Amino acid sequence: MGNSPLDFHPVVKLPDEYWVFDFSRGPQSDFKNPYEYSIGKYDERRPGMYTAPLFDGERNHHVGLDIGAPIGTEVYAFAEGKIHSFGINSEDGSYGPTIITEHNVSLPIAVGSSQQSQTQTIWVLHGHLRLDSLDGLKKGQTFPAGHRLAFVGAESENGGWPPHLHIQLSIHSPDGYDLPGVVTQEERLQAMIDFPDPRLIVGGVY
Repeated sequence: MGNSPLDFHPVVKLPDEYWVFDFSRGPQSDFKNPYEYSIGKYDERRPGMYTAPLFDGERNHHVGLDIGAPIGTEVYAFAEGKIHSFGINSEDGSYGPTIITEHNVSLPIAVGSSQQSQTQTIWVLHGHLRLDSLDGLKKGQTFPAGHRLAFVGAESENGGWPPHLHIQLSIHSPDGYDLPGVVTQEERLQAMIDFPDPRLIVGGVY
């Protein structure tokens, strides 16, 4: 299990052992994961996985990070912040219950051949949640690092996926409570700029 280089609070408390999927070969429906927890990679082309009309038959490049976990697993705020937006993305294959948070944090950015830390505003989408994760939320509500934000949802309420958290960073303020979690191959390079690697906050989980 990797630790965040900036000592952020874990988004999900991963055990020492978990499975890291390789979906670049397409769906693995006949595979039984030997672990309760798993990771689905960022910046991964996933042929044959996104068949719902929502994806137009073209969007299959994953620009978030997936943390597979049992139903009801607690999801925490990696840093202090506030609620930007929340709601239910109800389309087949979408996020289901979703919370987007807003944070001002110092993150490493590439400057030439080196890296420097720079304080900036980022937005973090938490998707595929349990429905009651939205109870009592208010836009602008603030919270500390380590605050329990949500719970991992069941397939019946999370958009139709095996239980997992989709976590995605954005450097632009989202319009509402949605972000494109997969993009076309033509959109990939710009998406890598707009939606940075979640391992910046989650740590080196693979």
